[in-house]
Amino acid sequence: MNLTVIGTGYVGLVSGTCFAEMGNTVTCIDIDQKKIDNLKSGIIPIYEPGLESMVSRNVKNKTLRFSTKLSENLEKCDVAFIAVGTPMGDDGSADLQYVLQVAREIGQHMSHSLIIVDKSTVPVGTADKVRNAIQEELDKRELAISFDVVSNPEFLKEGDAINDFMKPDRVVVGSDNAEATDKMRALYSPFFRSSTDRLITMDVRSAEMTKYVANAMLATKISFMNEIANICELVGADVNKVRIGIGSDSRIGYSFIYPGSGYGGSCFPKDVKALKKTAEEHGYTAKLITSVEDVNNKQKLVIAKKVVARFGEDLSGKTFAIWGLAFKPETDDMREAPAIYVIKELLKRGAKVNAYDPKAMEEAQHFYLKGETNVSYFDSKYETLKDSDAMILLTEWKEFRSPDFEELKARLKQPIIFDGRNQYNHERMLKHGFEYFQIGKK
Repeated sequence: MNLTVIGTGYVGLVSGTCFAEMGNTVTCIDIDQKKIDNLKSGIIPIYEPGLESMVSRNVKNKTLRFSTKLSENLEKCDVAFIAVGTPMGDDGSADLQYVLQVAREIGQHMSHSLIIVDKSTVPVGTADKVRNAIQEELDKRELAISFDVVSNPEFLKEGDAINDFMKPDRVVVGSDNAEATDKMRALYSPFFRSSTDRLITMDVRSAEMTKYVANAMLATKISFMNEIANICELVGADVNKVRIGIGSDSRIGYSFIYPGSGYGGSCFPKDVKALKKTAEEHGYTAKLITSVEDVNNKQKLVIAKKVVARFGEDLSGKTFAIWGLAFKPETDDMREAPAIYVIKELLKRGAKVNAYDPKAMEEAQHFYLKGETNVSYFDSKYETLKDSDAMILLTEWKEFRSPDFEELKARLKQPIIFDGRNQYNHERMLKHGFEYFQIGKK
């Protein structure tokens, strides 16, 4: 098929590239000329394992191209995907200005029947707004062109997005038109040749809701386990053992029940807020969803509170080595990352920070921690330890799993570790001679 993907952010670039990998002809559109020029030169704006080589291969094979001109690329298009950002508004709702802007532009330039797919994460009712925006522009042009608006939410994990797209555990298609559904089924059939049961069809509004509910459910598991971790500390239980005890129950499972410093990223914080806002707009107070958000906001400060409890409120003259800045491993994404909150709590008490992350340091320097003069960045995890009073682990990158603990002791002023991801074994750390603080255990 001939596909147009509007938006070259995380969702748009991954989706477009994976569709091209399966032999479709794909044009990715963005209004940012510099971004498009960089993509044409093989410069990828995000870090995602496997993406750079896949983009390069498909550009070379001429199945993937990049452009700023939507009008030219709608002429031969079969399906147009809207994959632009839906940032969080001041009131917590999803900001649809970019989605509707694209919808209007499609209406201004389309010349034949099209399937328009909402790939962006959007609240219930967005497809109706997209349909109305397109129809208004067609009416201005006095054109009678049929089109369908489909909801096809993404379920990609940052750090494993290529695998998620190429081998999906499910594809959700929301459509009110059988022909559009059949076309979407044909588009996705190469991704699950062994079983078509993984393509789940439903009405548009249910599909829109499915994305928010999926993320809210996972966020709930995380916040629930962090709440349990805090109770475990108070009563003298070990949350690491509790996790194993409950995870063995097949109804619960081990996914998303690791205690830590809270969830971050582009999806969970934004989507939980948007779902809560949607409920409010319909006169319902979502108490559980609100609590999930509240627990997470407090959890991001737990490690900072442990540092203060150990060293005191005044951290002047203290330096802390931070291992990990991204909200999770295998990404450079720092949106709502716990590291931001922990570092700022330390800085406002007079501390200095030595930071290292395999991929996210540029994001920190130029955006999330821009202008913070008491934050220094280093090329390796061990370099951060020099003159540091303690090490704080905040992202569970693989290279942090088995460090040389003797070198840690030799380089730190004092052998103290604050583990925001419960990555190390408590008893083993004590045997190594460390003061070791983790989540959910005294």
